[in-house]
Amino acid sequence: MRTSPGESSEAPWAAAARPAAARAPKAAKAPLCRLALSALLLVGGLHVPPALAAFGFNDVAQRARQLAEAAYKPPAETLPAELRQLSYDDYRRIRHKPERALWAQAGSAFEVAFFPPGLNYTVPVKINQIDADGVRELRFDPDDFDYGGGPVDAAKLKTAQGLGYAGLRVLTGKRGRQGGERKEILAFHGASLFRSPGEEEQYGTWARGLAVDTGLPSGEEFPRFVEFWLERPAANARELVIYALLDSPRYAGAYRFVLQPDKHGSVQDVRARLYPRAQAGKLGLAPLASMHFAGENRPARGEDYRPEVHDADGLSVLAANGEWIWRPLSNPRRLLITAFGLTDPRGFGLMQRDRDFASYQDINARRELKPSAWVEPSGGWGAGQVELVQIPTPDEFNNNIVAYWVPEQAPAPGKPYDFGYRLSWRTAEAPHPPRAWVVQTRVGNDRQGADNELWLRVDFADPGYAKLPPDRPVRAVVSVGDNAELLETRLAANPALQGWRTTLRLRRADAAKPVELRLQLFDPDEQAADRPRSETWSYVLPPE
Repeated sequence: MRTSPGESSEAPWAAAARPAAARAPKAAKAPLCRLALSALLLVGGLHVPPALAAFGFNDVAQRARQLAEAAYKPPAETLPAELRQLSYDDYRRIRHKPERALWAQAGSAFEVAFFPPGLNYTVPVKINQIDADGVRELRFDPDDFDYGGGPVDAAKLKTAQGLGYAGLRVLTGKRGRQGGERKEILAFHGASLFRSPGEEEQYGTWARGLAVDTGLPSGEEFPRFVEFWLERPAANARELVIYALLDSPRYAGAYRFVLQPDKHGSVQDVRARLYPRAQAGKLGLAPLASMHFAGENRPARGEDYRPEVHDADGLSVLAANGEWIWRPLSNPRRLLITAFGLTDPRGFGLMQRDRDFASYQDINARRELKPSAWVEPSGGWGAGQVELVQIPTPDEFNNNIVAYWVPEQAPAPGKPYDFGYRLSWRTAEAPHPPRAWVVQTRVGNDRQGADNELWLRVDFADPGYAKLPPDRPVRAVVSVGDNAELLETRLAANPALQGWRTTLRLRRADAAKPVELRLQLFDPDEQAADRPRSETWSYVLPPE
């Protein structure tokens, strides 16, 4: 997945203001079902509008089951050459007109705009609306878009066959930092990708519906959302419900997203049911994808003026026993796949902890404002592992970081598989450990060290730093894998960070093999087996 340096693909539409009058995209004339608006059904003891009872998760699941029972059919590409051959800049100039946004004229708390077909988005996505009249397909209309003076001729598109939308984006009523009365809070665009900009309105890390065979030599399979259903919200609604149908050669699936904006960003409660056609080599649930080109542990090289270039700087994992684990991200020289074996994890996420502009020096991308993405499983997920895939990248235009949950017992073909989770997008209020946490990891030889020695410096911020007497320093407990010898450990107070710096000096045995390191801080009167003072720093030095 390629992204633009310093800006998101959604940027041209982010500042669209709510218009005074608007109309929805054209809909199919014949609804699938029709119910009287005055009728109310009693469901679970609560009165709900008939539209909610007319179509729901089980309807999408039924369609997914029917897909899985048949052979997979690759989507047909019917995009005219005029749209397929657009340049990236020409595609970005195409805007969905604000007055054509769905629900714009209804005074709703939410509006929905759509992405046009073109460039790499060659397969249309079917989008439907659920309201009191039933389910209606929202037809593509070229007049819904402003083409920005580019090469697209809207009149010619009126006669083109098989055109549809490339995705959708949701806007809510709060005034955004970039102006206007509406701000973008969620976008689905390409395959099964979706993401939220958080409270700072900056897109960064992506989420995906499913990961299949990521990092395997056989190649990765990319499931895609082939159809969406949007529940029309009431005027005072605080959440938006979106259903999605997923399909791929080995999996079909039904998804329900409940979008809830708040002052810190947004959360999505996700419910999913998979129908496997065949066994995958590796199944990844709740996958996240991000970019890490350069960081403290491997700064930018050459003439790049930016010290760091990344949308996430670490993988955070919360185990069932309350242990927090931090794995700093890197841009390795070759593919690096690592995993944490767990049972019933409480959460994991790709986090952007460094919020200092000076670390990035990028006034366009504003990477210090990129949101962190955090997954909280619903119910017990059982045994499995959080897997992290780090892919070498020569630039910042690729999402080279992927993290997901791999269940120990993969779903069997022919049997439905249910799971759920909450996905939150946060900047300032992102989850972090209650005690000391890692701020930065720096790798580099000391000028007094031998050529075959490696030096690492790990800084911890500690909320209890000021309360600890000077004569009771914390202790660092370090473990090193078989491929290296720990030569020295130094621990010193770091007043600049209100925390601690641990310096490690080690010698690698075989430069062609990775080195695994683990570090925790403890109070002086605690044993290593007791509750630690810090999260666990877990690092892998990749092969040279």
